[in-house]
Amino acid sequence: MSGAALGLEIVFVFFLALFLLHRYGDFKKQHRLVIVGTLLAWYLCFLIVFILPLDVSTTIYNRCKHAAANSSPPENSNITGLYATAAPVPSQHPCFKPWSYIPDGIMPIFWRVVYWTSQFLTWILLPFMQSYARSGGFSITGKIKTALIENAIYYGTYLLIFGAFLIYVAVNPHLHLEWNQLQTIGIAAANTWGLFLLVLLLGYGLVEIPRSYWNGAKRGYLLMKTYFKAAKLMTEKADAEETLEDVMEEVRKVNDSIKYNHPLRKCVDTILKKCPTEYQEKMGRNMDDYEDFDEKHNTYPSEKSLVKLHKQVIYSVQRHRRTQVQWQILLEQAFYLEDVAKNETSATRQFVHTFQSPEPENKFIQYFYNPTVEWYWECLLRPWFYRILAVVLSIFSVIVVWSECTFFSTTPVLSLFAVFIQLAEKTYNYIYIEIACFLSIFFLSICVYSTVFRIRVFNYYYLASHHQTDAYSLLFSGMLFCRLTPPLCLNFLGLTHMDSSISHQNTQPTAYTSIMGSMKVLSFIADGFYIYYPMLVVILCIATYFSLGTRCLNLLGFQQFMGDNDMTSDLVDEGKELIRREKRKRQRQEEGENRRREWKERYGHSREDSTRNRNVHVDPKESNLSDLSTNRSASKYTRASNRTERDRIELLQDVEPLDFNAETFTDDPLESESGRYQPGGRYLSMSQSRIFDDV
Repeated sequence: MSGAALGLEIVFVFFLALFLLHRYGDFKKQHRLVIVGTLLAWYLCFLIVFILPLDVSTTIYNRCKHAAANSSPPENSNITGLYATAAPVPSQHPCFKPWSYIPDGIMPIFWRVVYWTSQFLTWILLPFMQSYARSGGFSITGKIKTALIENAIYYGTYLLIFGAFLIYVAVNPHLHLEWNQLQTIGIAAANTWGLFLLVLLLGYGLVEIPRSYWNGAKRGYLLMKTYFKAAKLMTEKADAEETLEDVMEEVRKVNDSIKYNHPLRKCVDTILKKCPTEYQEKMGRNMDDYEDFDEKHNTYPSEKSLVKLHKQVIYSVQRHRRTQVQWQILLEQAFYLEDVAKNETSATRQFVHTFQSPEPENKFIQYFYNPTVEWYWECLLRPWFYRILAVVLSIFSVIVVWSECTFFSTTPVLSLFAVFIQLAEKTYNYIYIEIACFLSIFFLSICVYSTVFRIRVFNYYYLASHHQTDAYSLLFSGMLFCRLTPPLCLNFLGLTHMDSSISHQNTQPTAYTSIMGSMKVLSFIADGFYIYYPMLVVILCIATYFSLGTRCLNLLGFQQFMGDNDMTSDLVDEGKELIRREKRKRQRQEEGENRRREWKERYGHSREDSTRNRNVHVDPKESNLSDLSTNRSASKYTRASNRTERDRIELLQDVEPLDFNAETFTDDPLESESGRYQPGGRYLSMSQSRIFDDV
């Protein structure tokens, strides 16, 4: 099993990142480089989270093996913790190899490749791709130029932080600049920036995630919040439609002024391709490419203004499409919550939906998840399941907050994460060690990453599900993940006392901390910022619990859901009316479809039978004539069919002839009856075998 666990997790994490990216991104419409860059960033960050527990168990085994080989325990040795200098007695605590053991030399190379690749993505490639994807340039050179200009300030900020650390090392007489120290300074600067943002997101997630599940058990609360979201989303939807109309009006003016003979026409065509189909058709009908517009003295826009317009078109179209999809999703959620509230008082205990799902359900799922099972789950079991899950997550949050405030204490050990790991190490239970490490770091990651998915910076950064996230937001999320994951893992190792720079123990470090270098080069970072700054998570948790940030945003004019606010009540009533209006509209549509279906089922068959009988009826006399003369095809139809056939031929003969052959004559009775006999020849396209080829 050596290395098998590492390979399995590498494959599993790849498909996990691919699944999440498919949910939020659009593989068909977005650029391949954007998809590849975001997928690589997410994959590397998730990989660090899943592989780190294996590194911890392998490090514990290597410590045991090294201690058993190089030292013998004293007679009255008492092993109290993870960092005891004396090794356990081999007979009492055998150092057996864990099932997920990774051979020596693999993990340092693996972490080095993963870490530096993620740092290259987050500080150089992804910011450049982000500006490139958002640029409105019409050429690759123009987009690259715009991206470089926008990232000049961004790169300058990072160089300023790195320069400050560099000056500190150069001024300190006890330190000498070497390549390893410069590398450590760069890593410390990146981790400091990431840890600053990490504590902010962690403090929000530790409180908001358990509270969201607790409120999820309250159907009335969820329904009111859905009404509130509907009112806000309708405002955003109307604003997106107005913005799109204004931008399309600008495009129409540019399209009318710049015609086929202008050098900027290619740029206008590029803009038109990004517009919705209905606007393209309207603008295409007004084109007049046969008039020379050079004689008119028109005021033409510049290329710079077209670049700005192109950027506005991309943004407005994406926002309009996103609000339309989100509105439909929110309607389905509101209808579902109203159905749950209605079915809670049902005496039959069978779940009844107001609207049937447009997509056919799987027969296997439909068999087991029948209306009775659905009623028990939605109306009885699900609220209690959410409450129990909220309590468990709250306990985890309390453990994290306590450990963040006490992880620097090694004697006695106060961090609960370190206590759990040390208890497992005494018995060398590697399965328990890996499970405990995975659950701990997984919960920390959920608190941080879910906040990244939830936060919204106006309309510039917004991760929307159902393939509605734009390229800018996808790349920005990849940047955040790459910056938050390394300090998150270092913080976890500090909580478990596996980081020697935090625990101040002379023990073998993990392979992950070995690539970070010795933080003793910057003592005020290792002994100050890394120790005391995570304690601020307590203040952030208190602020999140009392919704101080929500109240501040509400005072600033950003409407937030607050149960004891008049503005919230007004928006809830407005959203309720909007949902009721959409429900009536959908009910009328379904009633109309049902009436049309019933009408078709009742009268459709009789109409088809009468039509079939009228067309199949043949006169016996004409049937005999058709047996005698097969060339006279018109004699086998009734008079009504013959007249219809002549009308079709007359319409086809009015078309301009495609080919003419003066040497070909015809005595076709259909042509003689129609009165359109051509003395000089006949249409080849009107030959008997090709009459209805194009009809």
